[in-house]
Amino acid sequence: MACAFFFDAEPVGEPGVHALDACALCTKPLARDSDIFMYRVDTTFCSDECRHEQMQLDAACARQAAARRQKQFSSGTGSGRAHREASVAS
Repeated sequence: MACAFFFDAEPVGEPGVHALDACALCTKPLARDSDIFMYRVDTTFCSDECRHEQMQLDAACARQAAARRQKQFSSGTGSGRAHREASVAS
């Protein structure tokens, strides 16, 4: 009975919609007799184009996040250095 719990569980997201029922990008219903394109283990797409577009979006988000982290790191170390220099001069 414990195993049935895992197979019957719905994925996080929209209740009542299973992961293999619709494209994660365009929400087009996926036919059981057509190809399904996968990305990141459990994300399904109706076409290679939708999957590629999602990969591009993820890459752009990752680049933006890295730029934000770099900016925070740069501004954080700069102000820390200025503070250390000011305390040494005192």
